[in-house]
Amino acid sequence: MGAAGVSFAANLVVAGKYQRKPPLPFTPGTECAGEVIECGAEVTRFKPGDRVCAALDWGAYAEEAVAWEVNTYPIPDNLTFAQATNFNSYATSGAALMWPHLLNLQAGQTLLVHGAAGAIGLAAIDIAKIIGATVIATASTKKKRDAALEQGADHVIDYSDGDFRDEVNEITGGKGANAILDPVGGDVFDQSLRCIAMEGRICPVGFTSGRAAQIPSNIVLVKNVTVCGLNMGTYYGWSPVDLRYEMEDRVRSLMTAFGDWAAAGQIKPQVCATFPLDNFREAMALVLSRKSIGRVALHM
Repeated sequence: MGAAGVSFAANLVVAGKYQRKPPLPFTPGTECAGEVIECGAEVTRFKPGDRVCAALDWGAYAEEAVAWEVNTYPIPDNLTFAQATNFNSYATSGAALMWPHLLNLQAGQTLLVHGAAGAIGLAAIDIAKIIGATVIATASTKKKRDAALEQGADHVIDYSDGDFRDEVNEITGGKGANAILDPVGGDVFDQSLRCIAMEGRICPVGFTSGRAAQIPSNIVLVKNVTVCGLNMGTYYGWSPVDLRYEMEDRVRSLMTAFGDWAAAGQIKPQVCATFPLDNFREAMALVLSRKSIGRVALHM
């Protein structure tokens, strides 16, 4: 194993609060990258020595891990193993932004992305700029906003005081954002509906605020707004509904794009800190402090 990703979701799994609970005892960790050392008899896509990333049911916080072929993907040589643990963030943002039944972001449109200095937010900025969209990024500190600008965001907003609607409307000339990616929820989702464009789309992908928003149907109706949720874990087997085999082609196309973009230098997967495996407590504490920018990773 080369590296494993540490995330807020991993903390929920360890605390027994995630939607899928592994049988006890278990080794945590669902996102990893490394080199293949052995393959099962029916594996056809990979061979020993290949550099890969993988989505695991659990077990990434270890020196060796076992992955299903369906959830394993090649990575280019110019991507470090720690950077490659961002694969799920790019897949989540890619699905949210590009799949036709979700945000379906188009060139020339405006994307509003919340929590922009997180792994999903930074990935969304990368992908939106490849698409050709204008990106408005919100974050709570100057350091995080600077990181969003460095990643390619066109505008940044401080939403620490809870008020960003007027700034979004001013930036967009009163039209509002065509697409909104929201991993925060709560009051952020509520206010987002006040600065969304007519026929806009908003995609909640998490609730790091601690509160799932209650959707006001009157605003959705008046503006012809589409609310389209995304639980990416459905496609890895991380949720009670397991569609990893039914949706393999759809997800693998995202992972192929991730590898191609990385190989071409079109994306910048960010890793703010790495910790040796023995320091997993410190790694999780950094994630929970909300001070991390991009991915926190363990290295073996």
